[in-house]
Amino acid sequence: MLSETWPDSIFEEPMTDYLQAVFDMLGPAENRYADPAAWLRLEQELGRELPTDYKAIVDAYAPVQLNGHLYLSSHPACAWRELGEEIRSTSRVWAESLRESYDLAPAEDPRVICNRPQITFGTPDGLIPLAGTDQGAAVFLAPEVHGFPDGVVVQGEEGEWAGHPMTFAEWLYRYLTGEEMAGWDSATFYTRPVRLEYPPTGPGERTREAYGPERGM
Repeated sequence: MLSETWPDSIFEEPMTDYLQAVFDMLGPAENRYADPAAWLRLEQELGRELPTDYKAIVDAYAPVQLNGHLYLSSHPACAWRELGEEIRSTSRVWAESLRESYDLAPAEDPRVICNRPQITFGTPDGLIPLAGTDQGAAVFLAPEVHGFPDGVVVQGEEGEWAGHPMTFAEWLYRYLTGEEMAGWDSATFYTRPVRLEYPPTGPGERTREAYGPERGM
């Protein structure tokens, strides 16, 4: 008699390769500043490694603004828009402005989200600024998000915090497909190809636009 019990794996959906999905959405990588040595110097300064998927996306496209909203505005090998300096300066601002006492519900408290007694910025065990939006949201790499290592934490424009226990590539994919990933009422979805704006990175340059492939959405 044949068993009527089927292996769970038969019914599991295949895992999405979110990094490849982002590349498919944004189009061919330019890799204008790809330089492993620059990443190594930055990671030595920070005292921690940065996620491989984040570095691959930054290498492929940054400095860039996506769909007029999301900024990946620096690269560690770009002198005009140097990622290390942006992380240092942004971390100083956050360290000076974040209050020690939070008046937040546990679900919106970054200490609870990250399982840390206090939140620091730009430190090996703190939040690392990764991206921002023109609506005022700030996107950070966190050492832990609800138990998920190297997850994403966002403070929205209204000051609320949200934890996303996922890789940066998954977070970016979901953001670009219109999910609420950058704070309350932040969802922005476009059926047309993603617009990439490349800002000047040297004397005499101008902002340049490019578009990803048709998305079929």
